[in-house]
Amino acid sequence: MKTILRLTLIVLLTISSFAQVKDLNGSWSGRLKLPNGIQLTIVFNINYSDEKYSATLDSPDQGVKGIPCGEVKVISDSISIDVPAIVGNYSGKINPEAKTISGLWNQAGSSFELNLEYSKEFVGPKRPQEPKPPFPYNSEDVKFFNEKDSITLAGTFTYPKEDGKFPAVVLITGSGAQNRDEEIFNHKPFLVISDFLTKNGYAVLRFDDRGVGESEGNHSIATTFDFAEDVRAAIKYLKARNEVDKNKIGLIGHSEGAMIASIVASESDDVAFIILMAGPGLPGDSILYLQTELIYRAEGQSEEQIHEILDELREVYSILKSDIDESEMKEILKSKYQQRFDKMSDEEKQRFGDLNTYMEMEIRIATSPWFRAFLKFDPRPILEKVKCPVLAVIGEKDLQVPPKENLPAIEDALKRGGNKNFKVTELPNLNHLFQTSQFGTISEYGIIEETMSPPALETMLNWLNEILE
Repeated sequence: MKTILRLTLIVLLTISSFAQVKDLNGSWSGRLKLPNGIQLTIVFNINYSDEKYSATLDSPDQGVKGIPCGEVKVISDSISIDVPAIVGNYSGKINPEAKTISGLWNQAGSSFELNLEYSKEFVGPKRPQEPKPPFPYNSEDVKFFNEKDSITLAGTFTYPKEDGKFPAVVLITGSGAQNRDEEIFNHKPFLVISDFLTKNGYAVLRFDDRGVGESEGNHSIATTFDFAEDVRAAIKYLKARNEVDKNKIGLIGHSEGAMIASIVASESDDVAFIILMAGPGLPGDSILYLQTELIYRAEGQSEEQIHEILDELREVYSILKSDIDESEMKEILKSKYQQRFDKMSDEEKQRFGDLNTYMEMEIRIATSPWFRAFLKFDPRPILEKVKCPVLAVIGEKDLQVPPKENLPAIEDALKRGGNKNFKVTELPNLNHLFQTSQFGTISEYGIIEETMSPPALETMLNWLNEILE
């Protein structure tokens, strides 16, 4: 599944050992390397005025800009910068000749290497597929209401300029708090899909997850089934639009969004078709075991280390899937983490920083309503109830929802349910985001310029045209 790490971060500075203060003004950028293989571009924008420094932080891969920094301290060639808003700190050494800073980002008890290079103005990674206005179709910012949960959701509705009633799709994001473009690592895959389909005669609705962007609600306490209610509200909105053919409304879901599409389609006659992009066919805990094994192996972990990690996960997941009282569950997990920490070497312990801070963060995530529900979620009985046409596509190099295990499971479930109109396809050389990829690792996502493989887009369009003609 998509792994989204919400970064908070910090900032920069410069020093008096530079020949001229004006040389410090500009952007400092580097790649923050996290333990799970994710690399995030961090940009510090520096300004010197009134004999003091100020800075802001950008995280382009996450679409975050202008985070204010606190005090910037410069002593000789040492830099220390506090970021109160995110309880973080950056410290480093400046090389004035090379115009680099070698340092560490410190947050939540952990430290990560972050080396920066200077440039007068940061130029972000190239995203050649990202469409820019003016668009050759109609694009409206819209809002619609989820009556069951009493929240208003916000999104963008695009449709061709020609008169008529068009087949329509709702785009459903994957796990984590996502905006309407499903923005991740400075890519906007849903913007690319929406643009492509609308140019080819389809109306498309994409919307911010509840609690994200302009949508109301609380994302942190919602589960997959709550998000399904938001999609039902989206369908109801489309049925009220004059531009939409009410008999040709379908769903396209990515990752967890594919699970949501299946839930809604299994219970509603209003869904004419669904496309499952990297959708799981196995239970949630099985998916996590598989992706953990594949990702760690791709990152060079030994088989012994992988087996140890998997054994720990099985023990923790069995606790999370149980009916133990939540307060008792947290105490049991705390004891498990403490036992693991006690067995580590001093060097290993340093990677985790403050144990209490680390444990609190891990336990809060693990015991969240969404994560516990995901562990127990089995898509197979739901897929058996889906009777509308289904296209399931997974990239050959997807390490988060591996195709070899998940596509056959999806196919078997649809067959058991008697669905006669479905297609399952493994797309060559594509990763979890449907980018053309060499390794399929998470660390590649932001480096690859391609947002979405053209053959993947064509595969979906050709199938849609075929079933709706």
